[in-house]
Amino acid sequence: MNDMKAQLERLRTDVEDCALISKLATNPHKRELFARLADHLAVLADEVERAIGERGGKREAQERRTALMSKSIGQL
Repeated sequence: MNDMKAQLERLRTDVEDCALISKLATNPHKRELFARLADHLAVLADEVERAIGERGGKREAQERRTALMSKSIGQL
């Protein structure tokens, strides 16, 4: 999970860097290229963030099931 969070942070930084390069580029082709790259990386970052959320939700659900099972076994 920490690897995914580190990757997400790196992607967000890359998005900012590419957007800045796009704004500063004097060559129209490079400006467009870095703008598209920033957009693409932003989509990837959103997907990684969603995956982290889904994985976290699954972990919480598993912990709740484990707690309920332990409680049920304890009542036997």
